[in-house]
Amino acid sequence: MDIRFFAIAAVLPLAACASSEAPAETTPPPPAEMTCSADPAQSFVGQTATPDVGAAVVKATGARTLRWGPPRSAMTMDYRQDRVNVLYDDAYKITQISCG
Repeated sequence: MDIRFFAIAAVLPLAACASSEAPAETTPPPPAEMTCSADPAQSFVGQTATPDVGAAVVKATGARTLRWGPPRSAMTMDYRQDRVNVLYDDAYKITQISCG
């Protein structure tokens, strides 16, 4: 075999990694269009956590997403202004509704 073939085969993967353009600047994501307001949903506290009640909570709060909070479970601390959190107890009774 010709040694030039091996030399080209060894250099070709490195050439594919080279870039002639400057790296693109990263921009933060745009803010969520919908924001959550937990106040209108406080009337659901004490009700049984069901899919229908969850849909009603989302509609009342104006949230985009719903996060259920079962008892004794860990939840991430990330804040999302378009998310409603519904916490419930062992009897599936809603104990707290908050946004974030």
